[in-house]
Order: sequence, then structure tokens, then C-alpha cells
Amino acid sequence: MIMSLSGRFLAGGDGPFLRQKVKELADAGTKHMILNFSSVPYIDSTGIGFLVGSRVTAENMGMNMVLAGINPHVKKILDSVRLSSFFVMADDESSALSKVKEIGSGKSGESARPAKGKKGASEAPGPETVPSE
Repeated sequence: MIMSLSGRFLAGGDGPFLRQKVKELADAGTKHMILNFSSVPYIDSTGIGFLVGSRVTAENMGMNMVLAGINPHVKKILDSVRLSSFFVMADDESSALSKVKEIGSGKSGESARPAKGKKGASEAPGPETVPSE
């Protein structure tokens, strides 16, 4: 499924519509979704919240989501709130199609779920606390 978005993604009806549409598509059996942002010049904090909620909904329902065509301004906003790594992104719709197919087949080194703060070897758990007698 490819959903092309256009216009400014702001507070209002767009966010709830997107989240509901993602849920409906997942309920209908859609396993892969591309959100084409090539015609979205701006996103505000409310739009980001709904975008995050849509990705979480998709993930919880077993759907892979790839964002395509994110312009530099929207990417900068996602970077500034440290959400770029939360999404799988592609430069354009064609690249997103390839990426979603790779994710679906398991051939990609990239997970359908982007990294969420991996622990490195230097971040091993600390010593256990043992109650004293």
C-alpha cells in the first residue's frame, strides 16, 4: 500500500485520519505500507505525534512502514527531536518499494523496526545488589 500525503501535516484532522487509516489497512491484511511525504513541506509537533502513533499502530498490527520522500525541512525536524532513527526512510517512492520488499523478505540488514537504543558491550548491567543480613 502506498499512501501519498500532501500539504502541511499539522494539528487538526490529518493525524487522526492517518492513524485510523493505518489501523483500517492493517485490519484488511495490509502488511507493507509506504507513506510518501514528497508533497509535505512542513510537519508540526502534533503531526509528529500522529506520525509516531501511526508507526506504533502499524508495528503492533504486524505492518511494516517506510517513509519516502522526506524533504530536508521535515527531516531536520525529525532529527531535532531524535525521531529519524525511529522510522525506516527512503529517498523516494521507488527506493521505498525496494526497501519494503527487502524488509518483507527478511533479506535486508535493516529491521522493520528501527533501532531503539541498542546497548553496547560497555553498557553491560552493573553488579547485583545483595541484601545484607
